[in-house]
Amino acid sequence: MSEESGKQPTQPTAKRKTADASAFEWYKQFTPFEWCKPFLSDLAERGVETAKEDDKALPPARLMTIEPDHWGTYAEVACRHQLRWVAAWGEDANERLLISTCFEKQGDYLVVRTSADAAHPHLPSQAPFYPAADRVERHIHDMLGVRFEGHPDNRRWTRHQAWPKERFPLRKDFLVEGSPAVVTPADKEYPFLTAKGTGVYEIPVGPVHAGIIEPGHFRFLAVGETVLNLEERLGYVHKGIEKIAEGRTPEALARLAGRVSGDTTVGHSWAACQAMEHAAGIEIPPRAAVIRAILAERERIANHMGDMGAICNDVGFTFAQIQFTRLRELWLRDNMALFGHRLLMDQIIPGGVKTDLPEASVEWIERSIHWLKKEMGELVTVIDVNSSLEDRLFTTGVLTPETAGALGVVGYLGRSSGQSFDLRRDAAYPPYDALDVKVPVEPQGDVASRFWVRYKEIRVACRLITALLDKLAPGDLTCEWTTPTAGAEGLGLIEGWRGEILCYVRFGDDNRISRYYPRDPSILNWPALEKIILENIVPDFPVCNKSLNGSYSGHDL
Repeated sequence: MSEESGKQPTQPTAKRKTADASAFEWYKQFTPFEWCKPFLSDLAERGVETAKEDDKALPPARLMTIEPDHWGTYAEVACRHQLRWVAAWGEDANERLLISTCFEKQGDYLVVRTSADAAHPHLPSQAPFYPAADRVERHIHDMLGVRFEGHPDNRRWTRHQAWPKERFPLRKDFLVEGSPAVVTPADKEYPFLTAKGTGVYEIPVGPVHAGIIEPGHFRFLAVGETVLNLEERLGYVHKGIEKIAEGRTPEALARLAGRVSGDTTVGHSWAACQAMEHAAGIEIPPRAAVIRAILAERERIANHMGDMGAICNDVGFTFAQIQFTRLRELWLRDNMALFGHRLLMDQIIPGGVKTDLPEASVEWIERSIHWLKKEMGELVTVIDVNSSLEDRLFTTGVLTPETAGALGVVGYLGRSSGQSFDLRRDAAYPPYDALDVKVPVEPQGDVASRFWVRYKEIRVACRLITALLDKLAPGDLTCEWTTPTAGAEGLGLIEGWRGEILCYVRFGDDNRISRYYPRDPSILNWPALEKIILENIVPDFPVCNKSLNGSYSGHDL
């Protein structure tokens, strides 16, 4: 269970464009990503030509444009070259719909874009090559009306009967208040997978649960106590985040982003602000960047402590749950005293941060870290020698490295199954680009691995906060905002506590938001639960689910 570290991949310097280079040759010659050269050559052999972007940019990613007919071929070649599928989103551009997909390899991000006729939009599906694209494409269909040909599953995903089948909320002609019926029809006809045979039975769980968690439906097929299949049905807390973002100011969007998923308010607001700052071409002050990272690491620590306690509680070890809850509560009270909010909401604003850290606060944080490390050390010693806890966690809910890689899972879920990617190290942004970020990795992929990776990430976060406090030089908390030009766009990429958060922003006129898309890590991680529980017993579902702990709200935009 050793911690692994690595260095940022280096990028060769881009050369100056030659005036007579063709679109494809220009991109092949001047891309900053070395791995792109064989990839683009393979695309060219398949007849896929990529167009350069003279006047457009999508920092920090590279942007490529292709023809709609090549959409599926692009994904096929990308899969062959082991690019990781990150996200996809669409936007209404009047007579055309713009569709973008983001890929990553070796810490480099590449966005490929195409368009479809708004009257009859259709594209080849990327889901046959990337399982992660499955639900995202279904969401794009429900919200924009794009039909993905060759998609393995054409069932509705987001709509849940809340608006007519022929209406699409992210079209510009759809009013934000919609036209809701007096009573929304019950979503009772969803065709779950069924099976017949001696001893096979169904177990419906949710969407309303016995606790205080958000709604989600889980349909089990089982024989005895052994799970044969699990199918998820999410989307019950669809809030219209993407639609209500339209027309907001940067300040208002930052507040909205902080409410995409309440337990990740720092991660999502930082991603949104980073995307807007990239679009505006501004760089925040170093002191503000350091405070943002301190906020993010405090959020990581609080949530990991809550999850560790909940995992223990789901197998009957209540003592550990009580102790982790106590430590988390004291940590949240410190958040309130230091920043004015237990969950650190609205602390990150466009161009910087809201609250400074005076010397007294720095000393307070240093004392609390010393105290937390001591308390956690004593607690995990008790946990580590508890054989009954070990029996319930080890070899339970295994997600193999191969399956994790195929699904493209991120964060602690991926790192518990051998996937070491961490934005803070592999695609570092300020202030992490000046820090040595160690990334704990476990290969076993079981619930125990997901428990211990969380613990190791807490220890890493404590060390990072200490290092960040040492780098807290005097300086401004915010910088002057520069109004982006209409059409300016930017990408935000932040390592939240659940993993990689992506945010896309496009500005319209008058400093107003035209398009906002936040991709929570849960969108990639939720499908893994259907694999984790296979061949396990039904009573182990709660602990398997908690060890993944996907956000319903972060998924149900």
